[in-house]
Amino acid sequence: MKESILVIEDEKAIRNFMSATLEINSYNCITAENGTQGITLATSHKPDIILLDLGLPDIDGVDIIKKIRTWSNCPIIVVSARSEDRDKIEALDSGADDYLTKPFSVDELLARIRVAIRKMNYDNSKKEESTEFINGNLRIDYASGCVFIGEEETHLTPIEYKLICLLAKNVGKVLTHTYILKEIWGVAYESDIPSLRVFMATLRKKIEKNCEKNTYIQTHIGVGYRLVRIQD
Repeated sequence: MKESILVIEDEKAIRNFMSATLEINSYNCITAENGTQGITLATSHKPDIILLDLGLPDIDGVDIIKKIRTWSNCPIIVVSARSEDRDKIEALDSGADDYLTKPFSVDELLARIRVAIRKMNYDNSKKEESTEFINGNLRIDYASGCVFIGEEETHLTPIEYKLICLLAKNVGKVLTHTYILKEIWGVAYESDIPSLRVFMATLRKKIEKNCEKNTYIQTHIGVGYRLVRIQD
């Protein structure tokens, strides 16, 4: 079955180019020329992946990400001419899964789509396993996609949830910045490390806010991060 991809892009030439590229590579493509239309199509068609431009004429792309994240965990790949770190961090922190800067190559776009599909299939298979991870007061319920500290559920963004699941899978091991970036976003650029630090900082605050003595996430400066095994 072909994956469906929604392209939200206001520039007609780029929109047509992306649509033709996706159709040639056996994807079903749906297109929207503005944010309002994009949100409507995302709701009605429930695409497998969304390719989103940030500079839309009616609604800023970051606001679209936030709206979609209130009801869907569909992979969102930002494709934008905005190249500043703050723009990338804001989009990722709002719930985007990946960020591709214009101009881009067709090969890179298709590679990032394949990564998103693999992650999506992996996440779906993990949900079907209905298992859980427990470490001290931290509990991850893979079946429901929920994280608990003690009896209290902790709300995480999609990226934060992926990060804690990756750390849990490798509990006790130091994961390098490069490894984490490749596992979560499929690519690893040094310029993406500041974004990763933002996510890890917010994740740490959320899971350690009510813990007086336990430090779950340990930072290895210049190397990466480790989820500490808590001895009860």
